[in-house]
Amino acid sequence: MPIHADSINVFRSILGPEGILESPSDVEPFLVDHRKLYRGSTPCVLRPNSTEQVSQILQYSHEQRIGVVPVGGNTSYCGGATPSSDGTQVVVSLGRMRKVRALDPLNYTMTLEAGCVLAEAQRAAASVERLFPLSLGSEGSCQIGGNLSTNAGGTAVLRYGMMRDLILGLEVVLPDGRVLKSLSGLRKDNTGYDLRDLFIGAEGTLGIITAATCKLFSRPAFVTTAFIAVPNPLAAVRLLSRLRAATSDAVSTFELIPRIGLDLVLKHITNVRDPLDEHHDWYVLLEIGTGRLASDLRDQVQDELAAAMDAGEALTAVIAENDAQREMLWRIRESIPEGQRKDGPSIKHDVSVTTTELPRFIEEASRLIREVSSATRIVAYGHLGDGNLHFNVSPPEDYSGSSDEFLQLAAPINRAVHDLIARYGGSISAEHGIGRLKRDELARYKDPVALAVMRTIKAALDPHGIMNPGKVL
Repeated sequence: MPIHADSINVFRSILGPEGILESPSDVEPFLVDHRKLYRGSTPCVLRPNSTEQVSQILQYSHEQRIGVVPVGGNTSYCGGATPSSDGTQVVVSLGRMRKVRALDPLNYTMTLEAGCVLAEAQRAAASVERLFPLSLGSEGSCQIGGNLSTNAGGTAVLRYGMMRDLILGLEVVLPDGRVLKSLSGLRKDNTGYDLRDLFIGAEGTLGIITAATCKLFSRPAFVTTAFIAVPNPLAAVRLLSRLRAATSDAVSTFELIPRIGLDLVLKHITNVRDPLDEHHDWYVLLEIGTGRLASDLRDQVQDELAAAMDAGEALTAVIAENDAQREMLWRIRESIPEGQRKDGPSIKHDVSVTTTELPRFIEEASRLIREVSSATRIVAYGHLGDGNLHFNVSPPEDYSGSSDEFLQLAAPINRAVHDLIARYGGSISAEHGIGRLKRDELARYKDPVALAVMRTIKAALDPHGIMNPGKVL
C-alpha cells in the first residue's frame, strides 16, 4: 500500500526538518541505481543522524509494515539500494552518520559510523600512522555501511582479505528497532554464534548496520609498483606464486589486465600512456609494500622479475620511479570500467574461481562466448590474486547496431558464463553482491539447503519482510 501522509509526519517528527527529503529534486538521486538499470519511487528519503533515530524509524516501519531500503553511496552494480517503482518503500540514507567514534592505534582498531566515506576512513587510519586497506575505485563516494552490506572486495584482498575480514564488531539496528550492540575490539571472543557475519554481505535485508569496529594494519614504509607484460594468464599465476614466496606474502595487489583493457583506457581516458614500448596480450599490475628499505625492496623485485623472465613467466616490466608514475599505472587499472562504458554497451560478469583454475576458465569461457556470437570482444580483467575476474563482453569495434540489439545477447551469454562457473564450483557474484540483478541467478545456482537456511534467518529476523524487499531473496 502507498505510504500514508500520517506516516511521513511520524518520520518527520523523529528526524526533524533536516532529516527528511521530500522534494522531487532532492529525492531524485536516490531513485536510480549506479548503472541506471533500475528506477524506483519513494515519497521521502530519511536521513537519521544517530543510531537512536534509525531504531525509531525501523520500530515504526515494522509496526506499520513499511518497506525500508537502506542506501550508502549508491555505487551498487546490482540495484541493491534502489526502491521499488510503486512508491511503497522509504529510503534510509546514513550519509549524516559519518563520525569516527574511536581510534585505537595500539589495538590497531577504529570505530566508524556507517555513513563514513571510505576515503575518510582511510585518512582517519593514516592520521594515527595506520592503514585501513580496503581500496575501491569508488572510495571517494562509497560508504562503510555499503561496503559492509555488500562485503566489498577491491584491489588489496590478496593480502588483507574482503571487508568481512577487516571487521571485529558491529552495531546493527534490527528490523523491529532493537539495537544489537557488538562493537568489540577483541580478536578472540568465543561466546557463541558470531552474529557479525550474518549482516556483512546481507545487503540490508536483515537490518541496518550503523557502526563498525575495523581492523587496522601497519602502514608500509615503502611500496614498489610495477607493470609487467606476461605471456598469458597461466604465466601470471606462476609469477604471483613466485613473488608471494619471495616476499613472505607482502604482495598486496596483483591485477590481470588484457591488451584490450589497456587499449580502451588509452582510447577514452586522458593523461594516460602505454607504460611499455611494445604491445603484449596480457599484463599484470603488481604492488608490494614492506617495512624494509626502499632500495632493498626494489632490488628484490627486480631480481625476482629477472628470474621470472628467465623462467618464461614474464616478458618485460617497468617499475614506477615516483608517485606520479605509480598513480598513472593505477589510473590504467581503475579506468578500465570507464573506458569500457565510454566505448559502448557491455555484458558484465563478476565471477570467481580458484586462482589455479582462472587461466583455464578464461580460455573456456571465451570459447563459449564465441559460440554464442562471434561478433563480440572479451574484456577479462581483475583480481587474479584472489580469483575474482570481471569477465565482460563488448561488441566489435565496427559494431553499427544499437545497444539494445547487442544486449539481446545477454541472456545466452550470462547462461553460458554462469553455467560454466557452476561447473568450476565458483561464484556468480565475487564482490558486487546480488541485489535485484542477480536474485534469480542466485536461486538457480545456490545450494538449495543454503538457500533454505538463508530464508529461515530472514523470516526469523524480519518476519514482515520490511528490510530491502525484493533484494537477494
